[in-house]
Formats: sequence, structure tokens, C-alpha cells
Amino acid sequence: MTEQGKTNRTGAHAVLQRVILPRGTDPVDVRPLYLDEPDAIHSLVSARTKVTIPGSARVSFASYFNAFPASYWKRWTRVSEVVLRLSARGAGRVDVYRSKPNGDQVHLTGQAVRTEGDEPAQVEFRISLAPFEDGGWIWFDVFTEDSPLEISDAAWTTDLQLPPTRLSIGTTTFNRVDDCVNSLLALGEDPVVLDALTKVYVADQGTQKISSHPRFTEAAALLGDRLEVIEQGNLGGSGGFSRAFFETIEHSDVDQIMLMDDDISLEPDSILRASMFARAATAPVIVGSQMLNLQAKARLHSMGEVVDLSSFTWRAAPGALTDHDFGLKSLRETKKLHRRIDATYNGWWMCLFPREIIKATGLPLPLFIKWDDAEYSLRALEKGYPTVTLPGSGVWHMPWTDKNDASDWTAYFHLRNRLIVAALHTPHDHRKVLLKQGLRVTIRRLLSMEYSTVAIELKAIEDFLAGPDRLFDLLPTVLPEVQRIRKQYADAQTLPSASEFPPPTLDAVHAERMLRPPVNPAKIAAQAAQALLHNLRPPAPESADRPQVNVPAGSALWFLLGNLDSATVSNPDGSGVAFRKRDPETFRELAKQATGAYRRLAAEWPTAKDTWRAALPELTSVESWRKVFES
Repeated sequence: MTEQGKTNRTGAHAVLQRVILPRGTDPVDVRPLYLDEPDAIHSLVSARTKVTIPGSARVSFASYFNAFPASYWKRWTRVSEVVLRLSARGAGRVDVYRSKPNGDQVHLTGQAVRTEGDEPAQVEFRISLAPFEDGGWIWFDVFTEDSPLEISDAAWTTDLQLPPTRLSIGTTTFNRVDDCVNSLLALGEDPVVLDALTKVYVADQGTQKISSHPRFTEAAALLGDRLEVIEQGNLGGSGGFSRAFFETIEHSDVDQIMLMDDDISLEPDSILRASMFARAATAPVIVGSQMLNLQAKARLHSMGEVVDLSSFTWRAAPGALTDHDFGLKSLRETKKLHRRIDATYNGWWMCLFPREIIKATGLPLPLFIKWDDAEYSLRALEKGYPTVTLPGSGVWHMPWTDKNDASDWTAYFHLRNRLIVAALHTPHDHRKVLLKQGLRVTIRRLLSMEYSTVAIELKAIEDFLAGPDRLFDLLPTVLPEVQRIRKQYADAQTLPSASEFPPPTLDAVHAERMLRPPVNPAKIAAQAAQALLHNLRPPAPESADRPQVNVPAGSALWFLLGNLDSATVSNPDGSGVAFRKRDPETFRELAKQATGAYRRLAAEWPTAKDTWRAALPELTSVESWRKVFES
């Protein structure tokens, strides 16, 4: 019998959260997420649930994956008391602590341990969740004397009888065969996780099929008949995840489905934690997992997200800490991590949905990518189903700060889908906001010589105003069309390196001077006026083939580029450079088109909003998606 249903001396109990240790294949960077050790102490990890603390040491389990996020369980679940159960062998002491919402620490209880022979002692602590309304975690520390102490099979548990649950996993992939197969292997290699799974759906939308991967056979053998790979055309993330929803609702009786990105590194126990949280919830909730940084694995990138309904942009939730490095500051040392934060949506890098929420809310919108996750949570919330982003349930993912999706082909989907979601869910009249924001962003892009991005954003406005009737038809065709438009502009062409060009014409000192941003409104206005005038003049002839300066990705801002004739600009992900060249004629034409497009958007907004809202039930129905999948 697995830990999800095992019995000890106190009777049957449900494991809410295992105390886990790094895997043998994990880099040393992840260790602070599991153990809080002083610099001179190194505990011996011998299994995922077994660690030996050396003699004369103090090691804390106040870590991201092993402390218990008590305030979230207090706020959203039926659990009123949590029971820490563990096995201990050797000599030492186990002490339990909690934190307040402001990060202050409180000692709760403790017990000395001294065993003889190989038989471990069974240690149990009961902790009430009453004080955790606004925040706080629970954890335990281990102290040793002159000999080591082994801790094994530790878990945060409840004596409540929770309903049995059948769980499915849904992921979609487009030519990320290594990442996808690695995730399947991680699911299959953990017996406790495997025992909890009923189905694993993979919507394979790429030209490189995961079935051709050298280790796919191994992954398929581990998962057995749980695994179902569905090959379909590239319908984007929304098409792939909708397929997982569709298969779950139409062809299975599972109670929960968890969506996962294909480009992640998985901590499998996060799946169990989200599932148990949903099982224990007082009412159905969407349970999201936090994002850890795939490139710097001790960093928590996203603690929780909200949609700001006044500006209709997504951002960090109030009180949320972003890009926190546990390798530098532990959970105990970081007061801002102890307040409970409330999210309005969770990215679909990992997010769990009870079946009844999907039945009541419908399937995702056919948006291809971007905003489908936020829209779904907003729609569910309107029906009374909130989203909770659960600490301690996390997945490693590439942070969006290292992506180029502010100006590459995804800019089309950012804008079109934001307009659609705003039309569907905003309680405000957004016409002035859309006009002001849109024209400001367009001017900055034109001054930055991002002509291709302006062109595809104009198409985004056009497609939004065309209404919902073609949204399903655009799923397989809009990306090629967006790419065709971008190819007409030099700034969309990526070359391997700035070394492809002659040395820049401006010296480094001059370039450094230009990189200093204006800091007060008068200087900003003056520099903007200067840049506008500069962009109406003919460029220097030599700038067509030779950049004036090589600009790093983080410095590619309008106040610099607006006063240049050409520049190479690095991509944020380091994949190459774009050669941006100023073109006054293109500048004028795109500026004219953008002014007309945003004026039209503001004028037609009320009608467009009514049209999109009327179409929402059909756009999100099982029957509409069935037609797509069957075709």
C-alpha cells in the first residue's frame, strides 16, 4: 500500500505532503529547496524520503518543499489540524516551529529521540491550524548530539477521511521531445505518484514525434495503459490542453485533471500535493503550482499572479515575492514569504482542475497561446470557483523574463487575446485605456524600429474586431500568416551574432552615454520629440549595411534606438541578433495605420464586447472543440 493510504499505530491517515529530498540526478543547486543546512553541515541523503543528520548539528526542514503552508490549508480546506509523522533512528531531538504572517517564528513543541538497535522510533506531533488565517508555515528542525540521527518517511498528514480521487495528467508538446519524455519518465519513476495516476494524455502537435525518442519506449513501459498519445495538427497550447480536457470529460471518469507544460522539469510530489489540496477543499477550487526558475533552480520566479481588471494586464499578486533565491535567503529568513497571497489565475505550466469545474465552466477558448489560462480562471471565478496558487507545489520552467515574447510573433497573440479576454470579462469601459496604452506602445515600438511587431499588432486588432466567428478557423492558420507578415521587415530576421556585420560606427563611450535613460518628465518629453523628428529624416546611407551600435537585449529601449539609424539588438534568450534599420516611410505608414486602428477599436468596443460575450458559450463548448478534433 502506498503512503497515500498507509496505516500506522494511530490508524488510517491521509498524507497531505511528503517530506522529500533531492533525487540523485538533481543538481546541487536545488538542495536549499529541500533542506536548510548551515554552511559547515552536509546531511546524507540516501533516498527520496530518508536523510541522516550528522552529529553535533542542527538542520531545518523550513524549506520550500518541506515546510507546510498552513495558512493556505486553513483558508481553503476542511483540515483544521495537521499531524507530522516521521520515523527517527539515532540520538537527537526534533522540534516543531511555526511562523506568523510577518515572518516571526514560534516554537510549538518538541521531543528527544534516542533509539537502540535498528528499530526506529515513531514520532508524532499534532498542530492546530487555528492561528494561520493570514499567513504562516509549519516546519521541524532536527538537533543531534555526538551521533547522527536518521529521519525517514516524514509526512504532514490528516486524520480526516478524504474522498478517493482518480487523477489524470494532460500535456501538449510541439517538438520538445526531450523535455516531454523526461517528464513522462519522472511520472513513471515515482511509485507513489504513479499509483495516484489514472491517465496521462499527451497531445503531440509537432513534426518531431515523441514516439521516436530513444527513451519513449521506457517511459511508455513505466506508465503502461495510463499513457495515451494523441497526434494532431498544431493548434497551440489552447488546442493541446483543450484536447486533454476533452478526453478527460468525454472518455474517462477521472475526478481531477492536471495540465502541465512540455518544457518543464518536474518535481513529481507537487502533483500529489495539488491533488490532496483539491480533495480537502471545502468547495471546488482550481489548484495552481508555483513557477521555479529552470535556469537557476533555487529561485522561485512566480509566487502568484492576478489580472489587473482596471488596466487588463497580468502581474504579480499583491504581496507576492518574485525571483527569490532560496540559495541566498532561506524561508525562515524571508519575512515576505510568510504572508498568504491570493491569486486570480495560475499559469498552465502546472495547474489542477476538478472535473465539476470543467463541466460547469466549459473548455478553454481557442486562443492558440497566451491568455487562455487567465481567461479560464476568470470565467471559473464568475461561476464561483476560485484559483489557489499553492506554495510547496512547484515546477521548474523557463521564466518569461528570458523570452522574447514582447516583440516576436507572440506579440500578435498577446494583443489579440488580451482584447478578447477584456471584452469578455472586464467590468470597466476600457476604451480610453486601450487607446492610450495602444498608441503609447506603438510609438515606442516605432521609435525602436520594431516595424514587424507593429504590423502584426495591427492584424491583432483587425482580427479582434472581425469578431468570434473565425476564431476556430484561425487556430491552424494564423501563425503562418503572422510569420509571413513579419518576414517583410528586417527587424524580424534573426542572425547568429553581431559578428555577421562590420564593427559599429559609434565608439563604446558614445554608446554608453546614449544608454542613460531620461529621468524626469521634461527630459523624457524632450527626448521623445527629438526621436520623433529624427525618425522623419532620411537615415545615413552607410547605416543600411553597418550598425551604428550593438545593443544588448536589456538596453533596447526607445530613448536609445529612437535616435539611431540602425543597430543590432540581441534576443533576450541569447539565440542571436536582429538588425534593425530605420525607414521613415515605413514609420509614417505604420503610424498612420495604428492611429486609425486604435480609433476604430475605441469606437467599436461596446459592440465588439457584446458580440464576443454572446459567442462565449459556443466558443468553449465540448461540441465546438469536437468538430476541431474530428476534422
